[in-house]
Amino acid sequence: MTITEMVTEAHGNAKEHGWHDGKRTPTELLCLIHSEVSEALEEIRHGGAINKNHFIKGSDKPEGVPSELADVVIRVADMCGLYGIDLEAAIIEIMEYNRSRPYRHGGKAL
Repeated sequence: MTITEMVTEAHGNAKEHGWHDGKRTPTELLCLIHSEVSEALEEIRHGGAINKNHFIKGSDKPEGVPSELADVVIRVADMCGLYGIDLEAAIIEIMEYNRSRPYRHGGKAL
C-alpha cells in the first residue's frame, strides 16, 4: 500500500463510520492526532513495551505504543484526505530537505 492509498483508505473509513458527518476543523483534527501521541506516552508511563501490543482481557482490540502510533498515522492520513493534502509528496519533499541539513542542526538538546 502506498501512502496515497493509505490516505484514501483511512479517510474513506472515517467517513463510512460517521466521523465526518459534521464539519471537522483542522484544529479539532490536530487535537485528535495529539491525543493519540499522548495515549502512546501513557502506555510508556504505565510500563508498556515500546515495541509490543497487548490485549485487555476479553477484548480483541490491540493496545500499546505500536497501536497508538498507528492511530497517529491513521489520523494524519484522515486529515490529509479531508483537506486534499498530498502526504506522500510532502514526505518526499521534507525528507529530501532533511538530507541537506547539517549534523544535529538547530543546537537543541531534545
